Amino acid sequence: MEKTRPLWATPLQFVFACISYAVGLGNVWRFPYLCQMYGGGVASVVVSFFLCMYYNVVNAWAFWYLFHSFQDPLPWSVCPLNGNRTGYIEECEKASSTQYFWYRKTLNISPSIQESGAVQWEPALCLILAWLVVYLCILRGTESTGRVVYFTALLPYCVLIIYLVRGLTLHGATNGLAYMFTPKMEQLANPKAWINAATQIFFSLGLGFGSLIAFASYNEPSNNCQKHAIIVSIINSSTSIFASIVTFSIYGFKATFNYESCLNKVILLLTNSFDLEDGFLTANNLEQVKDYLASAYPSKYSEVFPQIKNCSLETELETAVQGTGLAFIVYTEAIKNMEVSQLWSVLYFFMLLLLGIGSMLGNTAAILTPLTDSKVISSYLPKEAISGLVCLANCAIGMLFTMEAGSYWFDIFNDYAATLSLLLIVLAETVAVCYLYGLSRFESDLKAMTGRALNWYWKAMWGGVSPLLIISLFIFYLSDYISTGTLRYQAWDAAQGQLVTKDYPPHALAVIGLLVAASTMCIPLGALGTLITRRLKRGDTAPVA
Repeated sequence: MEKTRPLWATPLQFVFACISYAVGLGNVWRFPYLCQMYGGGVASVVVSFFLCMYYNVVNAWAFWYLFHSFQDPLPWSVCPLNGNRTGYIEECEKASSTQYFWYRKTLNISPSIQESGAVQWEPALCLILAWLVVYLCILRGTESTGRVVYFTALLPYCVLIIYLVRGLTLHGATNGLAYMFTPKMEQLANPKAWINAATQIFFSLGLGFGSLIAFASYNEPSNNCQKHAIIVSIINSSTSIFASIVTFSIYGFKATFNYESCLNKVILLLTNSFDLEDGFLTANNLEQVKDYLASAYPSKYSEVFPQIKNCSLETELETAVQGTGLAFIVYTEAIKNMEVSQLWSVLYFFMLLLLGIGSMLGNTAAILTPLTDSKVISSYLPKEAISGLVCLANCAIGMLFTMEAGSYWFDIFNDYAATLSLLLIVLAETVAVCYLYGLSRFESDLKAMTGRALNWYWKAMWGGVSPLLIISLFIFYLSDYISTGTLRYQAWDAAQGQLVTKDYPPHALAVIGLLVAASTMCIPLGALGTLITRRLKRGDTAPVA
């Protein structure tokens, strides 16, 4: 070796780094959503760069909410007064206080993606802070990252355990847990449920981003990679289930609270409209009394009927939300109704920050490792300067997501920057290792490094099952995009206080196409470039076939 490569201080640091990277926001906001619904090389660097552009914006939002969590009352717990101070702001009344704080106070969102608007300075400052934290964590390579991952991997579990204890004691928590563990048997015949399950574990582990390869490159060659792969996979999946139990206990509390609030409003409405005795109308006899009033006072009941809401606990539980909607709207809706809500808010957004920063360490490692390993770059710039330039470039580009239309661009990057391209990258990696390099040669290399022979399971997975599964996922995504037709997005309508569906404009569709092509084209272009370079070195002037 020309120069000594930095190594992890202990193998445990590598495991914690992988856990901190793999166990991220997806375990908290995508896996519970699916439960609710269904009961390589250069290319990897490009995908990780796309991911870094927008992913740290989530940490910026988490900082924003964390700073506001120290206020009493919480700023998203009540609607603000209008200019005349005679009532609440209309947009907030039509939506909810948590939605208003997210869409108007945090994002100051524009009506459509065409209306870019200006950069919002508060989220922009939070984004700069988020990138500063990431830079400090990666400043000295494995030396600093190895220490940070102890916190980013372990502290979220401490917060989740605290939330679990609190969540299980909340009124209505059992309703959420019963909903989570009650299977929808009809969904077992739905191929999309299985496809989404496979996709969840695929993206949750972070395959294809290059982060796990980057982390592993700082290990001793004799490291027991087989054991660590199993440990990280089991912990990642177990965390998804654990986080879902926490989520559904809180979700059950929120659904029950909303359901009972709805019932109380109906009871109050009927009691006042028909001069009923206080306490006579209850949740238990509500339906019987409604039937009696409808038959005894049909004219009066028909006047009141449009104001009577249809309260349903099942409907509240079936309202499926994922991503930022779950993290910044649903959770805050539940937190504001808890006792000592400021404490639970601080704990929650502190946990989100740790999860997000842990994932960002892996994302940036996938970019920095090949750059610092490059003799051309590292001979001119020290590691600290390379890290700083990467963070600075991503922070500057990330300002796009702090504009009034930034949330719409965030969704584009989140949905299209790392889906089809990742599948293609991992498929190319698998085919290259198993069929071009050769599975038997790869097995011999692993045995020479670790002293352990591969068993039949790994060879069957790599050589057969994994390629077929990835091809199936690729075909599903491709067909899903085609069958969807014109791509659409959810835009916030301030007048209605709700999301409305709109078609993406041509320039947004062009960006989506470039995002997918930019990473996937790296593989054939890289192969073509290598082929041309080798032929030129051999002095072969024959045209390339």
